[in-house]
Amino acid sequence: MKEECLICAKPLEYLEHDEIMECALCHKKELSKTRCVGGHYVCDDCHTSGMDSIINLCLRETSSDPVEIIGKMMAEPFCHTHGPEHHVMVGSALLTAYKNAGGAVDLESALVEMQNRGRSVPGGACGYWGACGAGVSAGMFVSIISKSTPLTAKPFGLSNLMTAEALRRIGSVGGPRCCKRDSYLSIQAAVDFVKERFGVEMAKSGIVCCYSSENNQCLGSKCPFSPAVRGRKV
Repeated sequence: MKEECLICAKPLEYLEHDEIMECALCHKKELSKTRCVGGHYVCDDCHTSGMDSIINLCLRETSSDPVEIIGKMMAEPFCHTHGPEHHVMVGSALLTAYKNAGGAVDLESALVEMQNRGRSVPGGACGYWGACGAGVSAGMFVSIISKSTPLTAKPFGLSNLMTAEALRRIGSVGGPRCCKRDSYLSIQAAVDFVKERFGVEMAKSGIVCCYSSENNQCLGSKCPFSPAVRGRKV
C-alpha cells in the first residue's frame, strides 16, 4: 500500500489557508493546511511518535557515513515515507557521522538540541515556507557544530550557507516533495560542505533509493537516486 493518510491511506490534500483540524489520534485541535481527502488529520507530534529513539540509535552508532546512519532511522517504525521526522533525522545522522569521523562535538547534547530544533519545523514547510525541513536540518547541524547564534560572525555565515546549498540542490531537482530524496540531497551537500569548510571528511556512499514503491509522487527516472540513473551527480 502506498502511504498517504496514516489513518485510512487515502491521498493527502494541501489547503491554501489554515483551518482548525482535530488530530484523529490525540484529538488535539490546531491550525493546519494538511488533511487527507477523507478528512483525517494527524498532528506532527503523533506523526513523529517514537522519534526520541533516534538519540540512543545514534549514540550506539560507529559509522561515519550519514547515509548509512539515516538508512537505519528510516527502517525504524517511527519513520514514514514522508513527514517531519526527517527534519530531525538529517541533522542527527550528520552529527553522528561527523563525531565518528573525528569532528569535535558533544554528541549526546548535540542530538538533544537537534531534536528540539528539528521538531520546530512543521510538516509541509517545503511547500509553504520555500525551505524544505531536510535542508534546514542540515543548516541546523552546521549551526550546532559551529556554535552559531544570531550574534556570531563566521558560524552564522556558515550555517546559512549550508542551508542555502542544501536548498539549492533540493530546488534544482524540483517537486513534488519526497522526504527521502530531499534528505539524501541535504546529506550529500553537508558532506561536501563540511569537508571543505571544517576539514572533517565523512564517508560518502552511493545512494540508490528503495522507497519509490511507497511514494505516489515519485519522480522515477527524474530522481537522481533512481536505480535508472545510478551514478548521476547532483
